[in-house]
Amino acid sequence: MTVIHTAIMLRRALRLASLLFLIVAIPGAGAAQADDVPLRWWLQVVQADGEPLVSVPMPPSAGWCMAWNHSVEGFTVNDCYRNRNGRMVLERSHLPDFAAGLDHIPGRGRQRSDGHGGYWIEDIDEPVPGNRYRLRVGGPAVNHRLISRGTPELETLVQRARQRGLPVQLPRSGDADMTPISLSDTAADRAVTVQLIERDPADP
Repeated sequence: MTVIHTAIMLRRALRLASLLFLIVAIPGAGAAQADDVPLRWWLQVVQADGEPLVSVPMPPSAGWCMAWNHSVEGFTVNDCYRNRNGRMVLERSHLPDFAAGLDHIPGRGRQRSDGHGGYWIEDIDEPVPGNRYRLRVGGPAVNHRLISRGTPELETLVQRARQRGLPVQLPRSGDADMTPISLSDTAADRAVTVQLIERDPADP
């Protein structure tokens, strides 16, 4: 092997080592940076006096569902939302039965069976006007509640905010890091506003 050939092989080895370093090191650095991303977007449930009943981080691409029990039939209905780049978007709903007032509206999403006698309405993709809507919270039997939808789960988002010293608001301090987050436990028969807001991460 000539000196020139040896030098070429050495340069190739160095380039390969550099490439392996980028493949291994950069994802780790990216993960660390992801943990440092400011939690600007928050899902809130605000009471009539302006005080938040619930305030949890909801970064872009994260989702949640508002679950509630049908007042007549008793089964659970899910309305599922996502933060799409700062817009609260209703993406899909699950209805276990064709109960009164819950029929699929033609032209609003795509209906498919859930295989258990109920159905999903997929691809609704409706931005919520003003990123907020009013809700009359039902009593204990109805139990309006926020539940996780995919990852990150609500528990993870709450814990992440607490680790950064950010103020999380939940109805029951005893179940601070657990879901579902029941609104009916503390706000039954009251009107609230469910909203997605952007706030300065430096605000207390």
